[in-house]
Amino acid sequence: MSFAQDLETQEDLQEEDVIFPPSNLLSDEPPLETELHLRQMMLLIQSLEWLWRERQDFYACGNLTIYYSPRQRKSEQFRGPDFFVVLGTERKPRQSWVVWEEDGKYPNVIVEILSPKTAATDRGLKKQIYQDIFRTLDYFWFDPNSLEFQGFQLVGGQYQELQPNAEGWLWSQQLNLYLGIHNSKLRFLTAEGQLIPTPEEAADQERLRADQVASQLNQERQKTQRLAEKLREMGIDPLEL
Repeated sequence: MSFAQDLETQEDLQEEDVIFPPSNLLSDEPPLETELHLRQMMLLIQSLEWLWRERQDFYACGNLTIYYSPRQRKSEQFRGPDFFVVLGTERKPRQSWVVWEEDGKYPNVIVEILSPKTAATDRGLKKQIYQDIFRTLDYFWFDPNSLEFQGFQLVGGQYQELQPNAEGWLWSQQLNLYLGIHNSKLRFLTAEGQLIPTPEEAADQERLRADQVASQLNQERQKTQRLAEKLREMGIDPLEL
C-alpha cells in the first residue's frame, strides 16, 4: 500500500468507522469498548508509573489522541493507541499528544487491546501506520478474551515479529522489560522474571512483609519468655546472666 493510499484509507476509516464524541471531551478517540479494555489499559499505565516513579523522562498514557498531521492540523491524521509510552520527554499531564508540539516525538512503545470491532484495524492499518509513519520501535497487541498476544520490533524500517521466551513473554528493548500474560492479564516483568506490581499490589506486598516481620518478632519474644521461665524453674534469674 502506498503512502497516499494509506492516507486515503485512514480518511475513509475516520469517516466511516470512528464514532466521534462530543467536542468538549479531551480525546477524539471513541470510548473504551469494554471493562476489560479499561482495566487492562490502567493496569499497564499504573504498573509502569509505579516502576518508574522516580523518573521524570517519560510519558505513559492510553486512549489519548495522537495528532500527527504534517500540516499541523488537528482535524486530520490522528490516532489513539490503547497504551503508549514516549521516552525522553517531560513527565506531565497532557490533554492530547501533539507531535509537532512535542519536538516531533512519536511513541517508542504501543500496545493495542484487541476487540472484535478493532482487531482487523489493529493488525492491519494501525500496524502499518505505526511502522511507516510513527516509526514506533516496539508494537504489541493483546486480546483480553482469547489471550492472543503478539509483538513486533522495528528493524530496518520493517516490523519483525518478536519470538517469545520459554514462558511465552516478549521482550521490549525500549522498556527493558518483558510483556507477558499473568492471570489472563498482560503484565510487565523484569529481565529476571519478577512481576511489576501496581501501586495497590505493591502496598499489599509491603503490608504482608510488615506482618511477617511482626509475626517473626512476636515468635522470638515468646521464645525468649519461655526460656526465661525455664531458667526461673531451675532457680536461675535470667536477668543475672
